[in-house]
Formats: sequence, C-alpha cells, structure tokens
Amino acid sequence: MYFAPNYKLKIMSSTSIPAHQKELFGHPVGLYVLFFTEMWERFSYYGMRAILVLYLITEVQESNPGLGWTDAEALALYGWYTMMVYVMSVPGGYIADKFLGQKKSVLIGGILLLIGHSTLAVEQMWAFYTGLVFIVLGVGMLKPNISTMVGGLYKQGDIRRDKGFTIFYIGINVGAFISSLVVGYVGEVYGWHYGFGLAGIGMGLGVLQYVLGMKYLSQVGNFLGDAKESQVVMKAPLTKVEKDRVIVLLISFLLVILFWGAFEQAGGLMNIYTMENTDRFLGDWQVPASWFQSINAMFIIFFGTSVAVFWANRKLKGKVSTSLFKMIVGLIIMGIGFFFMTGATAQYEATGSSAMYWLVFAYLFHTIGELCLSPVALSFVTKLAPVKYASIMMGIYFAMTGFGSKLAGLLGEWSSSLGASTIFTGIAVTSVGIGVIVLLIRPKLEALTHGVEDEESVVS
Repeated sequence: MYFAPNYKLKIMSSTSIPAHQKELFGHPVGLYVLFFTEMWERFSYYGMRAILVLYLITEVQESNPGLGWTDAEALALYGWYTMMVYVMSVPGGYIADKFLGQKKSVLIGGILLLIGHSTLAVEQMWAFYTGLVFIVLGVGMLKPNISTMVGGLYKQGDIRRDKGFTIFYIGINVGAFISSLVVGYVGEVYGWHYGFGLAGIGMGLGVLQYVLGMKYLSQVGNFLGDAKESQVVMKAPLTKVEKDRVIVLLISFLLVILFWGAFEQAGGLMNIYTMENTDRFLGDWQVPASWFQSINAMFIIFFGTSVAVFWANRKLKGKVSTSLFKMIVGLIIMGIGFFFMTGATAQYEATGSSAMYWLVFAYLFHTIGELCLSPVALSFVTKLAPVKYASIMMGIYFAMTGFGSKLAGLLGEWSSSLGASTIFTGIAVTSVGIGVIVLLIRPKLEALTHGVEDEESVVS
C-alpha cells in the first residue's frame, strides 16, 4: 500500500514538538534536558576513556598500579571496546523502534551505564570486565535513541535542527572536557579506580536529571506502535524516495568509518604518544597526559556555536552548505590536522621529545573537522531516515563509528611495527585524498536525497 509523502510527514510531525511548546533561547526546552543528560553520560564515558589505556599500560609495581599490559594489548582492547560500544547501538535502536520507544530506552541505557561505571570502581578483574559489558550495553541503548529524540524536537524543514544538534553536541563535549580534567587527574594521581568511580557518580547525576526533566519530553520519543495510524505507516513498504535516501545514508556512513578511524587515535595512539614522547613539563610541573583529552572538548565548547552559525548563514545566502558537503569538508580538515602529528614525530626523532603545541594544533583541526561532520551527520540521519527505521538507522550510524574505533585500534597496533610517523602521515594523506574524491561525486549523491534540504527555513 502506498501513502502519499504528506501523509507520512503528518505522522512524523506527530512525534515532533508542537508549535506552542515552551522554548528557551530559540529552541525547545526538551533540547536542554537531553543536553544535560548527554553531558553527564559523556562525562562518565570520556572520563573513563581518558584513563582506560593509561590504566592498562601502567606497570603493576608503580605507586598507582595498573595492569602492566603492552601498548599493543591495550590498544587491541581499546579497539574492541570502542567498537562494541557503538555496534550495540543497532540492537538498541531496534528495541526502541519495535518495543519501547526512544524515551524509555534512554532511561534503561542510563541505568545500565550507572551499574557499569560503578562496577569498574571495584579493584577486581571480574569487576573490570563486567563493568565494560554493562557500559557497552548501556551506550547501545542510550546513544542512538537520545540522538533520535533531538531530531524529533524539530519539524521537517526546520533549519534550527542542525543548530539544535550542535548545541546538543556542545553538551557532549562539556561533559568530556570536565571529565578529562577531573576524572583524569583523580585517576592518575589518587588511583585509577577512584577515577572510574567518579565517572559512575556523573552517570548517576545524568539519570536523575533525565527523570526530572521528562515532563518536557512528552511529545517526543514515544513508542509509535501504540497508535493505530502509526501502525499503518510502520507496516507500509518503503517508497522509492525513501529507498534512495537510505542509500545516501549508507554511503555517507563510509565517510563516518574513515573519520572516526582517524579521530579515535585521540584515546589510543595519540594518548600513548602524549604520555611517552611529549615534553609535558611547565616549569617543574608535569601536565597529566590524560588532560590532553580535554583539548578537543574545550575547542568544541569555544567554536561549536560559531561553526553552526557559519554554515547556517552560508545556507541562507544560497551557498553550498548541504550535509554531505559539510561532512566532506570535515573529513579533509581533520586529515590536515594529522600533519601536525607528523611534525611532532619528526621533532621527537631529532631531539628525543616533542613539544606540546603539536598536539594542540592537531586537536584544533580535529575539532573543526568534527564540528563539520559529527553533529551534521546526526542531523542528516534524522532528515533522511524513514520514520519506522529512525532509531535503527541512528544505531547503524553509531555502529559505523564503532567500526571506525576498531580501525583506530588496529592502526594503533600497527604503529609498533610501522612507527607512529607512518601511521599519522598515512591517516592525513588518506583522509584528504578520499575527501577530495567524494567531493567530486557529491552532486550525484545529493540527487538521491530528493531535495530534503532544499527548503529549510525557521519553522514555528
């Protein structure tokens, strides 16, 4: 049975926030509920990530003992862990679409994460692996569904959607910035498990404020299977337009894999490089290696809104500013950032240590690239995904980031034989080269979106 596109849009808009919904700073109040929920979730996740590899490679005889793993062993676990965290977004999205709705799924994910991070605080190997499993399951339930809910706050064609995702993304990085400093410092100075426990406290705060703010989310994230008309749409076959848009999404996901395969060197190879090869002394004080994980988040907080405004103004002026164009530009800019790491390795080979400014410049370019690609990709999924597959498609997106993270771990492992310089330079050349190639075929890909972004404006 075929349904006219306007009928489906009616169903889709039923999950969106009504025009009279209370707003704050030009956006639905629900956006800020999701902002703080994700901020605390990312506080726990990135705080734990900042010290995970360092904990694994620290010798057992140190005053703050770790597990004494080799760099290759630590990066292998890091790759598998970060991959599974996001691959589980696929079943998490499926469960939301078919059984629970996004709102309930986010709550369950938050509770699982609270259990996982709290378990890591126990100084036992069974607790370490058990905690990782709960975190994997929790992120899988929370990530695709909270992002889909952000998109549901805006009606189709609302130009504020991309800005909304950027604001939401800033929340992610406020949490990442604070946690990298606080959790990283506590973990390195006072004990790794104290750091893991602090991450658990952050997740607890996230669950609490989500529950308290659910009254602002009454029109979004509900289970569509409860309504008769929604059931009809959920059972209808995909139209030709919908199929074409899914194809575009799947192709764009290849850029996502490449981007995160490079970007996630921050928590792996670049993290180890910072600890072992970088001169981190400011006078007599040595900057904790984990603190460098906060640079990216700090830059996002500083530049996030500016980048979003730049692209919105470009759109209103009629200049090329499609989601695919932004994502391609983001990949290229991020790739350029790795040339600074090539410079760092050259200085290390010449002098025995590299300066901290190489890392700062690399993270700056990585951040600008991330702002052009990641929040835009999240918004892109909500624009193109068929309503009945909204959370599943978001889950596939996060699965692609997971495969990218696994690629990052493999590249980190290869550095032991190929050398860090070869890996960093290879990433830079590959990212820029593929970005240029995709840029050339962009018009053909965008034709398959059937003008979904052509008439964007402020929708009241």
